[in-house]
Amino acid sequence: MKLARNETRLHIIDFGISYGFQWPCLIQHLSNRPNGPPKLHITAIELPQPGFRPTERVEETGRRLARYCAKFSVPFEYNVIAQKWETIQCEDLKIDRNELVVVNCLHRLRHIHDETVMENSLRDVVLKLIKNINPNLFIHGIVNGTHNTPFFATLFREALLHFYALFDIHEATIPREEKRRMMLEKDLHGRDIMNIVACEGVERVERPETYKKWQIRNVRAGLKQLPLDQELLKKAKKLSELMGYHNDFRVDEDGHWMLHGRKGKIITALSFWKPA
Repeated sequence: MKLARNETRLHIIDFGISYGFQWPCLIQHLSNRPNGPPKLHITAIELPQPGFRPTERVEETGRRLARYCAKFSVPFEYNVIAQKWETIQCEDLKIDRNELVVVNCLHRLRHIHDETVMENSLRDVVLKLIKNINPNLFIHGIVNGTHNTPFFATLFREALLHFYALFDIHEATIPREEKRRMMLEKDLHGRDIMNIVACEGVERVERPETYKKWQIRNVRAGLKQLPLDQELLKKAKKLSELMGYHNDFRVDEDGHWMLHGRKGKIITALSFWKPA
């Protein structure tokens, strides 16, 4: 919002847009801008779905966002790229240098293979692509985990600690018989746990790293970290209080990363970058 306050065109390149739930709030805020909303251009990047319709889900996301933009009178353009991320080229993204360009990736680079799987890390390839896009801002959210290791006993122990924290959150805040809780634990966490415990090599896609390791990767790829907006940090902390978040939930800061966690266990982290 701060970057785009005087811009007429905003291009968001979203690596891992999924269902697009991260954008309606922004769309609504853009519509309330005193000088009118900018044209919003979203390039939705996803991995292809198996089967005959590899782009079906991400195209449906675009239709939902288009309806939302129409409701709030925000001019909207939507493009889809559904392919392996390391094969994407800058020219595929239809970047216009008259646009404000923001790259967003929330919690999804953990699904891209690294040097523990293959000699050339595909994570580094994607980060270098992001650097070459030359965005005005790169928003990087990660799942903070230490269970990306080839040694099973270590992997199992670290994964157990990570998922214990998530299930502990559910236990403290949602009744056990709640159907949505059961669906979340089975369809989301259960799928991830199965992949971590039962799969090896390229079949294991749940490979999170700590924010400190991502820090090294991003700098090595030619990115420069931006200071965390202290006003934003205060708002996030205040919001968790006003909305009645559980007392064990914490928002904190370390090395310009905004950390989210429970009982001292860091679960996710968020940071902001530009090309160096």
